[in-house]
Amino acid sequence: MKERLEQLKQEALQKVDQATEVQSLKDVRVEYLGKKGPITEVLRGMGKLSKEERPVIGQLANEVREQIADAIESKQTKMEEEALEKQLEEESVDVTLPGRPVQVGGPHLLTSIVEEIEDLFIGMGFEIKEGPEVETDYYNFEALNLPKGHPARDMQDSFYITEELLLRTHTSPVQARTMGHKNGKEPVKMICPGKVYRRDTDDATHSHQFTQIEGLLVDKHVRMSDLKGVLNAFAKQMFGEDRDIRLRPSFFPFTEPSVEMDISCKVCGGKGCSVCKGTGWIEILGAGMVHPNVLEMAGYDPEEYSGFAFGMGPERIAMLKYGVDDIRHFYTNDIRFLKQYHKA
Repeated sequence: MKERLEQLKQEALQKVDQATEVQSLKDVRVEYLGKKGPITEVLRGMGKLSKEERPVIGQLANEVREQIADAIESKQTKMEEEALEKQLEEESVDVTLPGRPVQVGGPHLLTSIVEEIEDLFIGMGFEIKEGPEVETDYYNFEALNLPKGHPARDMQDSFYITEELLLRTHTSPVQARTMGHKNGKEPVKMICPGKVYRRDTDDATHSHQFTQIEGLLVDKHVRMSDLKGVLNAFAKQMFGEDRDIRLRPSFFPFTEPSVEMDISCKVCGGKGCSVCKGTGWIEILGAGMVHPNVLEMAGYDPEEYSGFAFGMGPERIAMLKYGVDDIRHFYTNDIRFLKQYHKA
């Protein structure tokens, strides 16, 4: 058996020396040191040996196993180190090369417009409020003087989820919620920017999802002249000190009286051109004095409190301010369009 063990050792060490891949070393380990290997067979046959031979052969077998295992481990370590060196050589980086330019993103144009409007009204003492986009029929319509069956509901084709839940068609429900939280006893001065949804066909000037910013001021002795002063300050700060405004009579169920606000055309200076369709004016938002019914449903005494409300579309403001000709540019995520409005 000594000769057999010595022969196995020499065979295994020769194969280890000739191995060129880690897998070959694993094969040698299984072949010679595995449960079905020849060294294990030698150990199983030790029962046939005399008492004097067993410890000698057992010790020799263990030494052979250790020598083969050490040779495999040493060769494997060497091969792994050589492979790592080769990989590092191939993947070396020239640290003197100039770096690649990093493309830095920026706020979306609509985000910038909304933040600009927020800052403007915060400077006038308004708070920023938010509300749910999935709204109840009560807050979206009834609390705003639009009872069930009111014909003005047809102006806002709605996405209904259930009979009482829908995607809000405007941000005005936040006004009703805010006034309700005050219990008719505290003044309100807030704006609410957010997404709204209407069943509309998307084209250059319409979208089924767009952004609105509602404003509300409720207090004692609030007058139409206060509304005009706030809107005039907004227009001049947003579009330039040289812009004029005008208020035209209109109709909204939740305000009385109601007005549309126009700004003088920047292109022609009010003389008339193709942009303003020859009128010298461009419609920008709707507004009015809060309807007494709306105040009363929110808990305010319309004999003691009054207020004004306004609603504007940031998309329209952005289109007018920057000359964007298609509302879909805001949503199609064309990087060529968006990067034009990144601020340095």
